[in-house]
Amino acid sequence: MRLKSYELATQDIASVDVEALHALSLGVEWPHRPGDWDAFRSLGHGIVAQDEIGRVFGSAMWFPHGEECATIGMVITTPRVQAQGGGRWMMDRILLQCGDRRLILNSTRAAYRLYVALGFVPQATVSQHQGYATPWAAPVLGPDPAVEAIAPAGLGEVAALDAAAFGAARPRLMAHLAGTAEIRGLRRDGRLVGYGMRRAFGRGTVIGPVVAESEADAVALVASLLTGLDGRFVRLDTRQPPGLLRSFLESAGLALFDTTKTLTRGAPLPVVEPGRPGIYGLTAHALS
Repeated sequence: MRLKSYELATQDIASVDVEALHALSLGVEWPHRPGDWDAFRSLGHGIVAQDEIGRVFGSAMWFPHGEECATIGMVITTPRVQAQGGGRWMMDRILLQCGDRRLILNSTRAAYRLYVALGFVPQATVSQHQGYATPWAAPVLGPDPAVEAIAPAGLGEVAALDAAAFGAARPRLMAHLAGTAEIRGLRRDGRLVGYGMRRAFGRGTVIGPVVAESEADAVALVASLLTGLDGRFVRLDTRQPPGLLRSFLESAGLALFDTTKTLTRGAPLPVVEPGRPGIYGLTAHALS
């Protein structure tokens, strides 16, 4: 791609200095730390757009979840490259790498028209709740659900529940999170019916993924994961419409900060409905 007086070429994202990637995300005011970039690079594949002296002007990544599904994320272009069609240029290359997989991505407002033009179909709105956690009034949820800590040895049960909710197995992601996140599970009659995780990410702590069979169960998990985080910056992204979960987040100091759109290509998102496992909190925009 030629940009004014110089050319850009794609480079494998694994070969680029992480500080250059961090500078790229800072330039668009994304909160990712160098460690977050390294985690993404360990989980997926991607490219950057570089000029002839190694300056990074854009990035795009994809994350395989088995042979039939992938998520796309970390699609960043500088304003100059975006104005020259750089986003389309990079996405064309990423889509070639993804092949025939079912695809999921979360779009910024600026990129929405591009993704629709590439055949992606809007599915849901993502509400980004964040803020400094505060004590909350416990919601009335009936009998206290049995929320428990889950050790990495219990990952198989968690991964099976996650696959049922996400619509594809995510073993590589689950293994990574088992080494970096605190995991809580919710049991009913001895059966795991929900789980949630919290980990360091961005400006503080991210809660997600959260999988449950109802909003009430999701609230129980999130309340447990918020324990001990009073005064700390916390973020949770959810596709739930206004209701029990989002009201609880507001009461706990996690106000609505922004919204994005989830789009898919190849198949719609799995339905989130009471009585079956559903995604109530995203892992990250790039990983859904």
